[in-house]
Amino acid sequence: MSWQAFRFREDRLPVALCVALLALDAGAYFLLDSAWLAAGWMALGIFPKACICAYGHHHQHLATFHQAWLNRLLEVMYGFQTGITSHAWFLHHVVGHHRHYLDQQVDESRWQRRDGSKMNVLEYGLVVALTGYPRAWQAGRDYPKARRIFLFMLLVQVALLAMLFWHDWRNALLIFLLPMAISLYITAWHTYYHHAGLSTEDDYVACNNIMHRWYNRLTGNLGYHTAHHLRGSMHWSRLPELHAKIAAKIPAERYHQPCLPFRWMPGGEHSPTAAPPPTATH
Repeated sequence: MSWQAFRFREDRLPVALCVALLALDAGAYFLLDSAWLAAGWMALGIFPKACICAYGHHHQHLATFHQAWLNRLLEVMYGFQTGITSHAWFLHHVVGHHRHYLDQQVDESRWQRRDGSKMNVLEYGLVVALTGYPRAWQAGRDYPKARRIFLFMLLVQVALLAMLFWHDWRNALLIFLLPMAISLYITAWHTYYHHAGLSTEDDYVACNNIMHRWYNRLTGNLGYHTAHHLRGSMHWSRLPELHAKIAAKIPAERYHQPCLPFRWMPGGEHSPTAAPPPTATH
C-alpha cells in the first residue's frame, strides 16, 4: 500500500501501530495454547486498544484513506480492537451526539436520566455501551446509505468473528470478543468525562478539555474537546491550532486533569491559552 493512500500523513504511524497490534493478536490467537496466557495477553492489550478507540473515532469523523475499500478494511481492524464496527461511530457519534450533545433529551450519549438527574460514571458507561448499536441504527433513519454500510459491515464483522470461534472458541473469546466488549465499555465510560453535568447551550462551556501532553499524544488530541466539537470534521492533528485561537473563550473550570492511568504519566498541563507544544500534532 502506498503512503499516498493516506489523506493526512499524521495517520501513518497510528495506523501502522494498529496493524502491528492486530498482527500480534493474530499471532497470539494461533499460537497460544494456554487460557492463562491468552487471558494475560488480553489484559496487556486493554490500554492500547482503549487508545485505539480514539483513532477509530477520528476516522469516522474524517476518513483516513482516499479509497473506500481501504477505509472498510481499516474499520474491520478497528472493530476487532475496539468493539465499534464500521459506521457505528458515524451514526451514533458524528451525526448523533455531535448534533445533539447540548440537548439531553435526544443526545445519543446522554448523561441525564429521564428525571433530569445525572448518572454516575459506571451507570453511564453501561447504558451508553448497551444502547450504542440500537441508537446508531435509530440515527441511521436519516442516513439510509450509511445505515446500509453499517448493517453490511456489521454482518461481515460477525461472520469473521464466528469463523474465529469455529476454529478456536477459547482464544476467540479471550483475544477478540472480550477485549471488544471491554474496549466498548471503556470508550463509553471515558466519554462521561467529556460532558457529564454540563447542562448548557454554550459550546464553549459544554466540553471539558485536557491539556496533558501524553493524553493528547495517545488519543490523537482528544483533549482539545471544545475545538473538536466546534469543528468535528477537522483532522485531529489540527485541533491544537484551533484550540489556541479559542482558548480564551473557554472558562478555566473547563480544563481538567485526565483520568487514570494518564494522570500518572509525566506531562502535566500547560497553560490553556499557551500555544500547543509542537509534538502535540504528532
